[in-house]
Amino acid sequence: MSSTTDRPSGSEDPFAVAEALQSVVRDTAAIDRQRPAAAPEDRPTEAIPAGDRPAGIAPDDEGRHDTVVVDDAMLGRRETVRVPLQRRPPQGGGAPLPVAALFATTWAALITYLPVAAVIGLARTLEGSGGLVAAAHAGLAGWLLGHGVPVGTSIGPLALAPLLLTVLVIWRLNRAGLHVTRAIGARRSGSFGRALLVGVAVGTAYALIGVLAAQLTDGRGTEISTGRAASHFLALGLAGALLGALRGTGAVSTLARRLPPALRHGIRTGLVAAFLIVGAGAVVGGLAVALGGAQAAEIIANYRTGVAGQAGITLISIGYAVNASIWVAAYLLGPGFAIGTDTAVRLTEVTLGPPPMVPLIAGLPEGPIGAAGTVLLALPVIAGTVAGWTLTQRLRFGRESAWRHARRKSKGKVAVADAEPPWLLVVASSLLAGPVAGLVLAALAWASGGALGSGRLSQIGPDPVQTGIVATIVVAVAVSLGASATRAFRRR
Repeated sequence: MSSTTDRPSGSEDPFAVAEALQSVVRDTAAIDRQRPAAAPEDRPTEAIPAGDRPAGIAPDDEGRHDTVVVDDAMLGRRETVRVPLQRRPPQGGGAPLPVAALFATTWAALITYLPVAAVIGLARTLEGSGGLVAAAHAGLAGWLLGHGVPVGTSIGPLALAPLLLTVLVIWRLNRAGLHVTRAIGARRSGSFGRALLVGVAVGTAYALIGVLAAQLTDGRGTEISTGRAASHFLALGLAGALLGALRGTGAVSTLARRLPPALRHGIRTGLVAAFLIVGAGAVVGGLAVALGGAQAAEIIANYRTGVAGQAGITLISIGYAVNASIWVAAYLLGPGFAIGTDTAVRLTEVTLGPPPMVPLIAGLPEGPIGAAGTVLLALPVIAGTVAGWTLTQRLRFGRESAWRHARRKSKGKVAVADAEPPWLLVVASSLLAGPVAGLVLAALAWASGGALGSGRLSQIGPDPVQTGIVATIVVAVAVSLGASATRAFRRR
């Protein structure tokens, strides 16, 4: 039975009035269907239980319902607060593009430069030439080297870029492009033109930063070409920021939908295969260095520096870990790599001179692999086969993708596949994946090589042409086998 707090007669207590109103809205009143309907009242009514009847009500009135008068004028005199609607982000507009690009690019440059200056400052304890200014100058030179800008020294040009730093630079430029896209109000606009505009703005600002860094570094024991610095910074800034801007605007999906299906799936599968091969190289190279850990520790100890100097040498070696992964990938594919002029490190041949004394050489093979080592030849083929499996699974399940479908299947949630993909699409995509992977691995082989001076170590790294050709053949065959087998032998 409903109940309410009765308002005393003539009371002007606002709290009593509010309680009565709230009870009227919340509770329901009983309806006596036996009696004729009374005239409608403009004022809300509320049933009052007999036990709660105020004084003055006769006992013979039991069962009848009284009314509670709500003073609308009293409620109208109470103070009210207007609750504003939730503001929506403005469409378009935003910050000016030059300001947003300059701020985001400068922040990205600082984030990538400061760790380099700290690491090289530790490593300079080898020469006993510490100091903040010297560390800042050496850090600028190392930072420029990470962008692929050759640094001229007394022993010749240093042109072996630490690709781990390069990856960090591209990642931060990618974030800068994404932030600028949001700042100017172009997020999820789907506009390729605005994404390109963001990439050009960030690339131009980054080129100016590269010119400034080259001017500050040139002439203090190092020679830096301002033109090379500007071109390298512009290329990296444009590429990195354009990736982020395409993601931010959503234009990458628009561009992908405009490509033919075979080309779209071939590009995706080729990229997957290339990075799986590089990942296999990273695993094998890491195991090789770990097995030669005693030699690596001896090399570090021979520098006879303190803990800071040894930490700096170790961190510099880690900066070249991505280079080493690409070299091992070329080694697994067959062409191998060089550590100096007239040297070769292949599965069937190892010809070395005195190598540079860095911890990474602890993973170099001592000679050609034996019969037990031939299993390494299967790693690129396995990587290509896995990429082919993902191709067929994505064609089956669309955006569910192979990995997500496998994860759901392990949890007992089986996704329903679409119609089996046509053989022509599977084969065409597989064959196109080979050239894509070959181009990617050739570009990585070219970027990972370089020179350490003008002497015997002027040629380091794999041959890009040989690596690209072999990778094209291996990936095309392996992806075709994996995709075709998955298409033909699907478990029902």
